[in-house]
Amino acid sequence: MRIDVLGAVQAWHDDGRPVNLGGPRHREVLGRLVAAQGRMVTTDALVDDLWDDPPGSAVGALRTFVAALRRAVEPDRPPRTPPRVLVTQGTGYLLRLPREAVDAHRFQDALAAARRFSGKAADLGETLALWRGPAYADLPGSAWVEQERLRLEELRLQAVELRADALLASGGGAGLAAELGGHVAEHPWREPAWGLLARALHRDGRRAEALDTLRRARTMLVEQLGLDPSPRMQRLETAILNRSPELEPPGDQGPTGPAATRTPLGPRTTVEVARTLALAGGDALVGSRRDRLAAIAAAERTGDVTLTARVIGTYDVPAIWSRADDPEQSRAVVAAAGNTLLRLGPDGPADLRARLLATVATESRSADTTGAALETAHEAAREAEALARQLNDPALLAFALDGVFLQSFTRPGLAAQRDAIGAELLAVTGRRALPAFEILGHLVRLQAMSALGELEKAAEHAGAAEAIATAHESPLVPVLTAWFRARVTAARSTEPGGPTAATAAAAYRAADNDLATSGMPGLHRGLLPLALLGLRLIHGRPAPTGPDLDWGPYLPWAAPLVLLAQDRVEEAQAALATAPEPPGDHVQEALWCLIAHAAAVLDRPETAARAATALRDARAEHAGAATGMLTLGPVERYLTEAEACARRAR
Repeated sequence: MRIDVLGAVQAWHDDGRPVNLGGPRHREVLGRLVAAQGRMVTTDALVDDLWDDPPGSAVGALRTFVAALRRAVEPDRPPRTPPRVLVTQGTGYLLRLPREAVDAHRFQDALAAARRFSGKAADLGETLALWRGPAYADLPGSAWVEQERLRLEELRLQAVELRADALLASGGGAGLAAELGGHVAEHPWREPAWGLLARALHRDGRRAEALDTLRRARTMLVEQLGLDPSPRMQRLETAILNRSPELEPPGDQGPTGPAATRTPLGPRTTVEVARTLALAGGDALVGSRRDRLAAIAAAERTGDVTLTARVIGTYDVPAIWSRADDPEQSRAVVAAAGNTLLRLGPDGPADLRARLLATVATESRSADTTGAALETAHEAAREAEALARQLNDPALLAFALDGVFLQSFTRPGLAAQRDAIGAELLAVTGRRALPAFEILGHLVRLQAMSALGELEKAAEHAGAAEAIATAHESPLVPVLTAWFRARVTAARSTEPGGPTAATAAAAYRAADNDLATSGMPGLHRGLLPLALLGLRLIHGRPAPTGPDLDWGPYLPWAAPLVLLAQDRVEEAQAALATAPEPPGDHVQEALWCLIAHAAAVLDRPETAARAATALRDARAEHAGAATGMLTLGPVERYLTEAEACARRAR
């Protein structure tokens, strides 16, 4: 049989008779299995894709649709013989058809072949003729349908441009200028299309129109998105102005089609400026995040997936903290990056995919992300790193390593692993001038050395980061290193002849004043109370209870000790019983130590045992010191008292 989905969903038997596919749900089941390209789709996935709010009878209804489709596609199958086309496998179903039996698969295979063998690109016209309208045109606009339509439409546009590029290179393609004029009018945000149209006009002897086309493209990009044309477009305009011999015969300049889309656009007032402003902190950082999101939204509205990928991936601002400053914005960026990855597909440009994956990893901060989304972020970090290594691009690898770092807080006790990431960041940035990521490398190592109690080494990295920051005007760095020096003061306040606890508290408060205006609320909120609590714990004093203390996200774990300091024992016990498991972030060891200490004081052996299990791999580290900004003292102390409490239950 044959199935067509590049238009309305249709099917034919081998003899040309149409297959009666039934109602909309039957067609959607068939379409969803086509989209899986021979892979099994589980029953649960099919139910989720077919219904926004699945009824209790959804699985039964699905089985009815499948049975009806089987009768339609194999009407002559004898009773009680297994189906050969729509088959059951494991917990779901799959279509068992050769790829040439489905128009969408034939189209994708032809496009892949044209990308591998340039001689086949000019023949894409026959393949493009398979399209009868939007893919899955008669199916409802459910999430999977929209994603698959967008993905296939992007491939269609790439095929149009790849074919045009091949025809221009070979000197063929009469009437191509008119065809490309319509393509540009329908998709004005696709920069490669403008370059192809200009080349076609120039080839037809219409040099003035070719130059006007490029100028219109520049005006549109600058005024609508604040983006300059790519260097390739600029070189094409220069070549036409100078009547460059490289344009004769056609094609000598090389492709400006999909293969050229790896060259990133140079953001003029938008994303690149936002990236620069982000490093200034304060209101500039807040504004840069807002401008970034606006630029992404504008790029998405164009429908140009390559442009959207470039706009998202350009904002490679180093991130050092595992809690987002604006979680809602971060989720919006992650969603945009994820959708763009789907539209690019696994065969999209590797550098664009790596930047999108790194964006998912860096924006999916571990303190704000849980469950499947967090696992997706971990996988995105690993894949971005692998792609960056394959491409041998130091800037891209540095961005990817930032994502790996932010996803490295999976459990307590991984300071040494993060130190290795910081060391590689410094090695990578040493091969290329990347001051922002070089600073990141030093700050990562500062945090790791702080966690391991190596304060002299941590101080060396603090000084190195400050020196680079001074040279490159990065005012956020001294804000962070001031906290590190307050952390050192707190640690030494327990030493004979060292600074007093009051001096350490004053250092924390001074550092907090600067942090309050840095534009980093995800780092700032709750940090000072947590630092003061740590200072009191290492001096054997009760938790601070002042009304001016905003514990922020750390309240669930601090509450038992704050209540104990107020002699509210029963409330402290209730607070401890409801305290959730700490998220995998910079302060996870500190929060587990708070649980361990409260459990020991309140004699809660089961809770103490749970905390001890979590903390064992961090025995040699200092609680809270993975932040590089505060300390609760050695983890060993809290682990020992938790283990002692846990033994009392035996």
